[in-house]
Amino acid sequence: MAPNLRSSSDNKLLAALPRAHFDRLAPHLLPEAMVQGLVLREPGERFDQVYFPHSGMLSLLVVMRNEENAIETATVGREGVVGAMTGLGNSRSSVRVVVQLPMTVSTITAPKFREIASKSDPVRDMCLHFNEVLLLQARVTAACNVLHPAEARFCRWLLQSADRAESDTVGLKQDFLAEMLGVRRTSVSDVAAKIQALGVITYSRGTIKIVDRPALERLSCECYETLSEH
Repeated sequence: MAPNLRSSSDNKLLAALPRAHFDRLAPHLLPEAMVQGLVLREPGERFDQVYFPHSGMLSLLVVMRNEENAIETATVGREGVVGAMTGLGNSRSSVRVVVQLPMTVSTITAPKFREIASKSDPVRDMCLHFNEVLLLQARVTAACNVLHPAEARFCRWLLQSADRAESDTVGLKQDFLAEMLGVRRTSVSDVAAKIQALGVITYSRGTIKIVDRPALERLSCECYETLSEH
């Protein structure tokens, strides 16, 4: 049985659908819990499911040809969906999809989602709209990685993660965070130590706690506000 997706803690895209169109999806949505670090898709693989997060966060990463280097281009929480373009016929992933924070999702099989989207303008519009959101994220993130120092990007990313986790405490592995920011692991340690010395966060054994959120927002680059607005 599908969870009650109309509660305030559930997926916002599903909650925003007109009731009649949501009801077409609801019988086919299955709840699932996912652990941190789980890789859902690699570039070139087909989406056999569409994922609507209820909590936690998914990261979308561009992977280089040697498959050793990857960098995050977008994140998706309960405001979004991953794999929605299968509803319009594009079923292959162009990115690696990783569970960044432990999460719960509702899934629907790609064929069923495509069938429903073919008969529902609001569902098709949802697919197109959120694809534009992901493209905007990718553009802003690319500019951010080039123009802003690691400290500001670290603060931006931590704020995004805390928003998705709905908590001031976030569990993030150092090597994973380095990959997200496109920096060396030692750089993450240096940045975290610097921010901690200012009394803004505490950082120990892969767990970051935000102590002074207003200060963290001041240290973040403008990209946090830009992405939050969209």
